[in-house]
Amino acid sequence: MAQRTAGGNAAFHNFHNDYAHIADPNERRRLALAEIDKAPFGWYHIRAIVVAGIGFFTDAYDIFAVGLVTSMLGVVYFHNAASPSKPGVIDSSADTAIKVATSGGTVIGQVGFGILADIVGRKKMYGLELIIIIFATLAQALSSNSPSMSIVGVIIFWRVIMGIGIGGDYPLSSIITSEFATTKWRGAMMGSVFAMQGIGQFVAGIIALIAVAGFKDSLSGAKTVAACDGNCAESMDKIWRIIVGFGAVPGCIALYYRLTIPETPRFTFDVARDPEKAGEDTKAYIQGKSEGHPDEITRVQGIASAQQSLTIPKASGRDFMRHYMQWKNGKVLLGTAGSWFFLDVAFYGLSLNNAVILSAIGYASGANVYQIFYNTAVGNIIIVCAGAIPGYWVTVATVDTIGRKPIQFMGFAMLTILFCIIGFAYDNLGTKGLLALYVVAQFFFNFGPNATTFIVPGECFPTRYRSTSHGLSAASGKVGSIVAQVVIGPLRTRGTVTATNSSPWLNHVMEIYALFMLCGIATTTLIPETKRKTLEELAGEVPGTSNYDPAEGGAVPKGSNEVSEKDMGVEGDRNV
Repeated sequence: MAQRTAGGNAAFHNFHNDYAHIADPNERRRLALAEIDKAPFGWYHIRAIVVAGIGFFTDAYDIFAVGLVTSMLGVVYFHNAASPSKPGVIDSSADTAIKVATSGGTVIGQVGFGILADIVGRKKMYGLELIIIIFATLAQALSSNSPSMSIVGVIIFWRVIMGIGIGGDYPLSSIITSEFATTKWRGAMMGSVFAMQGIGQFVAGIIALIAVAGFKDSLSGAKTVAACDGNCAESMDKIWRIIVGFGAVPGCIALYYRLTIPETPRFTFDVARDPEKAGEDTKAYIQGKSEGHPDEITRVQGIASAQQSLTIPKASGRDFMRHYMQWKNGKVLLGTAGSWFFLDVAFYGLSLNNAVILSAIGYASGANVYQIFYNTAVGNIIIVCAGAIPGYWVTVATVDTIGRKPIQFMGFAMLTILFCIIGFAYDNLGTKGLLALYVVAQFFFNFGPNATTFIVPGECFPTRYRSTSHGLSAASGKVGSIVAQVVIGPLRTRGTVTATNSSPWLNHVMEIYALFMLCGIATTTLIPETKRKTLEELAGEVPGTSNYDPAEGGAVPKGSNEVSEKDMGVEGDRNV
């Protein structure tokens, strides 16, 4: 029998003492996790959303601000003989390399942090990724040209490092929010964290707008970017550093809270197999403390008992292969990874090149350099406010009632139709029609697969592989963004480039994006509906449910790698 602990009142219930008299660690685990699942929505849930969301705000700010920054780098560093045909405009290869660098680093971070969080724990990794982001962001803002190294090379290096930190935030923020969430509102909580991406994009536009307005007098004297030198170029150099450097501010605010968050009880139960610590961490989370402190003697006894008694399979390479070699499990990973890949081809292909779209609709021009960059910032804000931000929050409002899978189906279907219209009717749309369709597309990205591809991988996998699986799914998406920027994006300049049409093949690029959205509909059929289901039910651990797996629920003897047809069918039906 576990030792009872002090503490607990009407506001902060002592969950641990409710089950201290229960000796079986499996039953204690079931009851403790049930309390987390059915807990009423409270301020501790809001705190978890804010702490995770601020990190995602920083991620989005750093990723999408680069679309504004690269144009400014062209003004400052590309007036030399290396670009005589377009002075003041960054080379397309350098522009692509800077944008792809972040995605490349993000792939490494998503896989690496995802695996490590399943091995050493969520708490030990959470905050480390934010430290990397803060350091790399400040390093970018302080970067400069030199005789031995170009500014592009320096920024690429630091954006790869920053990308590793951003990548780590994807699986960690998703699964920590998921594992602490109440079942009823888990989708809304995870959606709220992801919705901070839209706020990050919005603030990137606002900071750019403020910075450009602050140097209005210096920028207004130059009629074109080619003529922006001297005081104008010096001011532009300050502006891009302000925009980049501000990205470190929200991360600094959230860092303390991330470093002091308790370990998720699900990891402590299922991976660390430490039921005493899990119970204390549950209480600590509810009370806003960094971690629980159980009696060490009782804790050691509990660990020894749990090693023999807990029926949840232990994580191992052999068990990982056994789990995902079963089609019913492997298809889910294929569905989450494939959907994220197809989505990000179009999403990042458009979002990181907003300036191209804004140019096509007339929001990237002006009578002088000040008006050019002012209009570009305003155009980005319009797109985010009109389409992206509403889409995120409509998802938050409906994801726990409509469900994840219907929203993802609907989003991919609408995007397929929209990209077909933009691509095949491009020449007849006009600037207002193109802007309207682009804004609607942004809405259905976010009230659709951009949100659900983040939410579902944080729910549908077992605890011991949840972070790894989310990291692999997210990394697949970033591979899609690299494909969009390296392979598909450059296609827009095919044909005859003129002063009035810098992207003659843009309509065909939209048609290609429509094909990828159609493929996303196919991969969506592979994912399960996770609405209002506990994480243990989704992992197949709960007898009597439709997806119960005896191997996950402990019905198969330890060491067995096979599940008989009888176990999979007859016994499952009998439990029902």
